[in-house]
Amino acid sequence: MTFKAITLDLDDTLWPVWPTIRAAEAAANAWFAEHAPSVLDAWSSEGRMALRQRIVSAHPQHAHDLGFIRREMFRQMLGDCGHDPGHTETVYAIFMAARQQVNLYDGAGEALARLAARYPIVAISNGNADLRAIGLDQHFRGALSASDFGAAKPDPAIFHAACTALALPPDAVLHIGDDAHADVVGARRAGLRAGWINAEGLAWTHEEHAPEIEAESFAALVDQLL
Repeated sequence: MTFKAITLDLDDTLWPVWPTIRAAEAAANAWFAEHAPSVLDAWSSEGRMALRQRIVSAHPQHAHDLGFIRREMFRQMLGDCGHDPGHTETVYAIFMAARQQVNLYDGAGEALARLAARYPIVAISNGNADLRAIGLDQHFRGALSASDFGAAKPDPAIFHAACTALALPPDAVLHIGDDAHADVVGARRAGLRAGWINAEGLAWTHEEHAPEIEAESFAALVDQLL
């Protein structure tokens, strides 16, 4: 494969995201338990999922913005239980601090360092991980999140913005990620090359835009590339 730079997904590519999200939700719940316990009594996991869906339906223009959705959830949960919605930012800050406490997949840190020594890398994420807070920003030339950019993968615009940041045409850039549609199909439709982290060994079911390289983990894919 011939390419000059990398764009890289973060959640479920460098680390598993759901353990991190559950820990962040637990941190927010600890604040509720101390300062607004009625929120925990009123809002079950199922109720929160339904609330999230209502928020996305009511604000489709913010569907890409996970920060907006999470803040609005906390605001409504507090307000509906008679608590001051002004506490929303406090709870959100606690949630976000815990959200940055990630556990990298085995070998991912070393593989990232090796890759960054060879190629410039720009992160493209639909999530809201903070590379500086996590301690990985030194490996990246830049980072684009859907919340800040205003569009989420597989929108070609966010891929093209990353290519612009790299000062390269799309066909000179390899995007690596775990999501077959958002990462692989999205990148290929935007004109980039694509590598797939296929941890479950799934068959490729899309009729177009198959990845040019795939592996069961980020570390294994980097081994193939280098």
